[in-house]
Formats: sequence, structure tokens, C-alpha cells
Amino acid sequence: MKNKYIIAIAALTLSIASCTKLDEELNGQIGNQGVSSGNVASLLNASYTAMRSPFQGPYGFWALQEFPSDEAIAPTRAGDWDDNGQWRALHLHRWAPDHLRINSVFRDLNSVSYVTTNLLQFNPTPVQAAQARFLRAFAQFSILDGWGQVPYREAGEDVTLPSKARNATEQIAYLISELTAIIPDLPAGPVDIANKDAAKMLLMKCYLNKGAFLNRNAPTFDVAEMAIVVKLADEIIATGKYSLSENYFTNFAPDNGETSKELVFTAKNIGGTDAGGVNGMWIAGLHYNQRPSGNNGFATLSNFYDKFEATDKRRGGPYPGVTSVSGVNAGFLIGQQFDEKGTALKDRNGKPLIFTPVVNIIERDRDRLEVAGIRVIKYPIDYSSIANGLANNDWVYYRYADVLMMKAEALLRASQSGPALTIVNSIRTLRGATALPALTLENLLDERGREFYWEGVRRQDLIRFGKFLEIWQEKPSDDPKYLLFPIPDNQLGNPNLVQNPGY
Repeated sequence: MKNKYIIAIAALTLSIASCTKLDEELNGQIGNQGVSSGNVASLLNASYTAMRSPFQGPYGFWALQEFPSDEAIAPTRAGDWDDNGQWRALHLHRWAPDHLRINSVFRDLNSVSYVTTNLLQFNPTPVQAAQARFLRAFAQFSILDGWGQVPYREAGEDVTLPSKARNATEQIAYLISELTAIIPDLPAGPVDIANKDAAKMLLMKCYLNKGAFLNRNAPTFDVAEMAIVVKLADEIIATGKYSLSENYFTNFAPDNGETSKELVFTAKNIGGTDAGGVNGMWIAGLHYNQRPSGNNGFATLSNFYDKFEATDKRRGGPYPGVTSVSGVNAGFLIGQQFDEKGTALKDRNGKPLIFTPVVNIIERDRDRLEVAGIRVIKYPIDYSSIANGLANNDWVYYRYADVLMMKAEALLRASQSGPALTIVNSIRTLRGATALPALTLENLLDERGREFYWEGVRRQDLIRFGKFLEIWQEKPSDDPKYLLFPIPDNQLGNPNLVQNPGY
């Protein structure tokens, strides 16, 4: 992914690749004459690059997973962050088929699906084909998660015809079959490419979420399928390659690719030359007067923050080589903020920069406009790359803690609460939290929130645990139609796509 020409081609592919006939015809002009194995390698690199737009940073699929949940909010601060109400609509569950963010993410996810499918017609090696098929499955899993139906076409199909579509039943069966088929051909590593353990984790997610994808109002969980989740987890554990990080934020730091043994699947970022939008994870929330200067937007909710014990290391604090440069900690930023010299910062009106737990979906109190909401720095800031905005922090798709937590959940759903509790408490002990006396679905969901906050999985978890339609802070009563996103209006020219109920 270092070749700038390849990246430019990938960017062009992303800009034109969607479900419309024009887009498909443009992609279809790529023939298979004179394509060498080197060209296939380039196309595979472009497929990895295509993953950046929907997945890296806070404005793609991450936004659709976090803002409709109890973990994140983007309050309108006078005129700031209004954006035609799109952020409010996500948190309030009031989106419509013309929602800009939902439309762009649907397009970008399908772009990954189509770019990887296009590669398969050029005679890739079995390893190249398996990687492309994994990336396609990864994107299609997210489309299924969000929209419940997945447009697709086979490699080499007539691109002048509308793409076909699979419903939830068809798609989950396809993903399970596809992942099972490609695991033998995938490499064992490294973690920044599609690998066997990443595919096993995605397969675990397919089985764990299957009942929710098929019936979002009342998910069910088959004991035999929970046993498969446990078996896959044990296979990953048995490799001995992974361990939980002593410092939680090592998993997300600028050198995480070199120092964390917890990462299973990541996107490689090289600061200054070749990286995705991970820097948006801190820019979106930091205040204008912090370093780097932020956009003073995204925050978490006080009720979610209160789920953490004071001793829980996941709440954050100073991070080596980061806080000393700027005064910005890792984790949750609450209360008075300071610079690297320990001097108390002020907002643009000269008042103390004190981030408050109190936050409203529309902030009208002038005294709180710039300070409302606890901010989150999940990825410690890479100050070596501030000037060009391309950070070294590798984007984390999957990590070992999720292998353990999914195993615990599968055991609990199969009425094996004892070993499930042991797993969860082993994680809590390392993170500095006290052991739970018993494990229930309710406190397991809370624990997943604490362990994976702001990692882009919360909406999926809330639906699987049957909690997504509940009322929470700054979100009123709900409608079951919001368990699915609407198919964008501009995609309904394809007769194989049907608008989801209620829209």
C-alpha cells in the first residue's frame, strides 16, 4: 500500500464505485487482458486501501455504530455541529432514507465489496483470492449488520444488469460458508493483512449475531452454534500468539503495531506517508485550544462514563510520550484540562476549559457551549505526524480481548456461567476493576461497553442483547424500524433491493 499510483487508482475506484448502473458500467470497463500477477497484487493493495473510507476514523461505519448508542453523542453547540441535524438524528433514532451519513457509508461499504469481487476475475493466487474474499466478507458483514440485505455480484458478471441481493437468511449462510472455505488459504499473519485468526473472529461474530440478524426484535441463540463460537475461540487461544496488554492504551498507541500482542487484525498506518483517517478520532472531540487544535464536537455520556469504577485503567490517564508533549491524556477527558506544562487551559471566551459530564443533544447554555460533554481519546495522539495529519496508530479492527469476551458470551448463553465469569474477571483484574460476583447478560453487556468503548461495536452489541430500543440519556422512546438502517433512496433503482419496513 505504499505505491502512490495504486492509492490514486483506489481513490478513483472509491469515488465511482456504488450500486448505480453508471458506476457498475465504469467498473466493468476493466478487462482481464494482459493482467499479470503483479497487477493482481496491486489490486489487492487497492482493496486494503478501499477499507479506509468506510472503516477508519469517526465519520464512517464507526459513526453508525456509536452515535445511535449510549456511548457517543455529537451535541449541536449553537451553530457548530448542526450539519443539517444528521448527528442529532443518529443519536435520537430519527434518521430517514435520505440521511447523508447512512447513504455514504452504504456506498463505501459496497465499494469494498465490488473492488474485491473485481479482483477475483484476474486469476489471483489462492492466497490473494482468500484475502480479497475475506475483505469482501468483512464489508458484507457490516452491510448485513446495518441494512439487513446485501447487494452483490459474482466476478465477471454482466455489469449492465442490476446487482443481485441476499436477504439476512441468505447472507448469513453465505458468510459462514465463505469464511469456512477461505480459512485454509489465508496466511497466518501478519496482523495488518487478512489472516486465519481474523477470519475465525469474523466467523465467531457471524454465529454470535446470527439470531439477532434473523430476528432483531427477539434474538435467539442456538446452543450448538454457541459451541462453535467457543471452539473457534479455543483455536485462536491455542496459537499462543496473543496476550492482553498490561497498558490498555498500548493497543491503540502510535506504535501499537510493534508493541501490542493483543491485536489480531489491523489496518497498517505509516505516519506522514500512507495512512487513513485515524487522526479524526482525536480531532473530532478535542477543544480548539488543545494540542492539536480540535473541532470540539464528539463526546460520551455521563451515564456511560459512570459504568466505570474509579480504579478501572480503561478510564485513562497520562500516556507515556503523549501527555508530556501536550497535556492530553488517553481515555476519558473530564474536568479541568491542562497543557504540557501543567497550565490550566481556557476556552475561547477566557473561561476555564472544564469538560463537564452534563451534555444535551442541543446545547443552549452559553457557559457550557464549549465544555459540555466528556471527551474520549481512545487512540493516544501521534504528535510526530500532526503536521500532515497522517498518524502512525494502526487502526484496530479485531483484538484478542474480543476473542475472550465472545467466548464468555457464548458460554453464558449456553448456561455455562462459571467458566464465562472466570474469563470476564481475568480481563477485569488486568484492567484494574474488581471481580464480578456473578455474570449476567446485563453486566456482560456493560463489560463489553467498558472493554470496547468507541471501537465501533456498540450498536451491534445493544441489538444482540435486546437493549437497542430502550430509552437512554438524550434518547427518548423508540420505534422498532430503527433496528435497521433504511436503504438509501438513490439505491432503490435496483429492483433487487427492497426498502426496509417502516421507511
